[in-house]
Amino acid sequence: MIWADLGSGAGAFTLALADLLGPAGVIHSVDRDSGALRTQAASLHRSFPGTILHQYIADFTHSIGLPALDGVVMANSLHFVRDKLPVLDLARRSMRPGGHFVLVEYEADQGNPWVPYPLSFRTWRALATAAGFEDTKAMARVPSRFLGAIYSALSLVPVDAPGS
Repeated sequence: MIWADLGSGAGAFTLALADLLGPAGVIHSVDRDSGALRTQAASLHRSFPGTILHQYIADFTHSIGLPALDGVVMANSLHFVRDKLPVLDLARRSMRPGGHFVLVEYEADQGNPWVPYPLSFRTWRALATAAGFEDTKAMARVPSRFLGAIYSALSLVPVDAPGS
């Protein structure tokens, strides 16, 4: 399984992904913060030494030449992007047909200085469809001190997706 964590930061969700994928997993981790990526690599190699980690000091809103992916996770990163559709198109085009896109986001459509452009699940469902994903489902929702709640959602790349 080959996955990418876009906007991975220090890697809380990268570590969770490594745990789920197991020792055969390959993770492509993208973040602009080289220090956060160093912290992430140390934690991942200590906890999951069999996982292959490729890191990119890059802005995930631009093409970085990722290989064909089985999945993408964007956890607390999409809310920093105002114009989300081009980013989602890049992600979808890097994924194999049938690929899984996991979003973790605040359940709000109005942001603040720290979370400028959140999107509620209702908004995500419409945006995911516009971006070419299908079968969007909410997976979990938990209360949050910030913006009320946070949710996770799964969307799929159609098996017959053009450009995949």
